[in-house]
Amino acid sequence: MTGQAGPAAHRSGSHRWAAALFVALLMALLPALPVLPATGARAAVTRAADAKPVVTLSEQQAGKGGEITVKGGGWRPKALLMMLICGRSTTDRGVIGGTNSCANAEGRAVTTDARGAFRKKMPVAEPPVPCPCVVHVATVTGEQAAADAVFVVAGHPIAPLPKETGGRLAVLATTRLEGDSGVLTWFGAPPARHLVFTVGNLGSAPVKDPVFEIGTAHGVFAPQWEEQQWRGTIGSGRKARIELPVELAAGAHGDYQVSLRYGGKVLAEQPWGVGRPWGVTLFWILLCLVVPAAVFRIGMAVVDKVRPRSSRAPGRAGRHRPPGPADATAKSAKTPRAVRIPGRRRAQGPVADPVAGATDGPAATTAALPWFTPDSAPSENRPTTKGHS
Repeated sequence: MTGQAGPAAHRSGSHRWAAALFVALLMALLPALPVLPATGARAAVTRAADAKPVVTLSEQQAGKGGEITVKGGGWRPKALLMMLICGRSTTDRGVIGGTNSCANAEGRAVTTDARGAFRKKMPVAEPPVPCPCVVHVATVTGEQAAADAVFVVAGHPIAPLPKETGGRLAVLATTRLEGDSGVLTWFGAPPARHLVFTVGNLGSAPVKDPVFEIGTAHGVFAPQWEEQQWRGTIGSGRKARIELPVELAAGAHGDYQVSLRYGGKVLAEQPWGVGRPWGVTLFWILLCLVVPAAVFRIGMAVVDKVRPRSSRAPGRAGRHRPPGPADATAKSAKTPRAVRIPGRRRAQGPVADPVAGATDGPAATTAALPWFTPDSAPSENRPTTKGHS
C-alpha cells in the first residue's frame, strides 16, 4: 500500500506545479495584450464625457450674406447649443463683452446627437463690434461649456483688443444660494436670495471694487444681466468671500439659472427652483366665489327696494288673513241695532240680519219685516176667527 501511494502523490504534485506555472505566465502576458475598444452607445457616451468640446468651420472667411457650415464634437449628448458670430474675441481670451459683442439676431440653435456631435448651417452676419471675430458655440442649459473657432468676416472693420488688466479673478469654490422665502413670497412677493462664492486673484495686480454681472434665465431664454459692484480690494494671490443679492420678478416660479460673469466671462452657474405662489391662486378662487355672491345680494336688495308696496300686490291677492279685534269692532259698528217688537218674546236661536246678511248669534233679535207693522202683525191673545160651523 505504501509503495503504491508514493507515485500517485508525486503525480498530483506535478500537476499543481504545472497549473501554478501556467497562471504565472498568463499574468505576465496580460499587460501586453491589446485593449479592445468598447462598442455601442455606452462607449459613445464615455468618449463624449471625456472629450473636450471642439468646433470646426467649413470656411475660415466669408462675407455678409454668405453661409457656412459649423461642425462640432465632444459635447454632451442631446445638449442644446447656441451658435453666434462675435467680435472683439479670440480663442484664448474668449468673447470680450459677452453676447453684446455678438450678432444675436442671426444666431442659430442646434441639438447634439447621442455621440455629442452636431452639424448645422448658419448665415454670415456682421457683429456690432469690430473684429477679430470668432464663431462662438455654448450650451444653453445644463452644465456650462463653450468653444470658439476663429472666423474672418470679409469687409468688417478690425480693431485691436483692449489691454488686459493686471488682475484676473476666478471662482475657487462652488457657488451656492443662501436665504429663504417668507410668507409674502407665497402670495406673489419677489423671491430673493444671496449668491455666495469665493474668488481668487490670479493676476499680478490687485483688483479694487470689482463689478460683477448677475444673470437670471428661465427655461431656454437668454439670461437677463444686472451689474453689481462689490466694495473691497483683492490683492494678487489673495482670495475673498463675496455675497451678491439676487432677486426675481414678482410671482416668478419654476426652474431658473443664476449665472455669475466677470470681464465678459461666465465664472459660475447655479440652478434655482422657485415654488409656485399658491396664495395668489387661493385669492383668485375666493374672489370668483365672493364677487358673484355679493352681486347677487346687491341685486336682490335693489329689486326689493323698487318693488311696489300695495296691499293687494300680485301674488298675495288670494291669501286669507284671519279676523282680528279690529275687524270685529268695525263689523259691529256697521251693523244696525235690531228693532224690538212690543208684546213679542225674544226669538230662540240665531236669526238673520237683513242688513248684514249674516247670522250674528243667539243674542241677536228678529227685525220687523218691511211689509208688516206692529199694529197689523198677528197677536197671540187675539182669538182666531173661524168660519160658520
